[in-house]
Amino acid sequence: MPPRSKKPKDFNYEETIASVEAMIGQIESGSLTLEEVFEQFAQASDALVQCEAFLKGGKERMDLLIEVLESSPTENLDF
Repeated sequence: MPPRSKKPKDFNYEETIASVEAMIGQIESGSLTLEEVFEQFAQASDALVQCEAFLKGGKERMDLLIEVLESSPTENLDF
């Protein structure tokens, strides 16, 4: 199975979450065939893996920025 954590360059977190919510709505509506439910579930799962990778990357960037700020002398900061 190919890695599912790759996110496209044009990834948009908010749009992806909205898409997952729409898929969940379709699944919960009861109007899909069982095969369609499986397909929607797989797509939603893949999208959530992308979202998780995006959030993890953002957290790592924030942690690094905080670490840099904490190790910098504060007297040189102009607010």
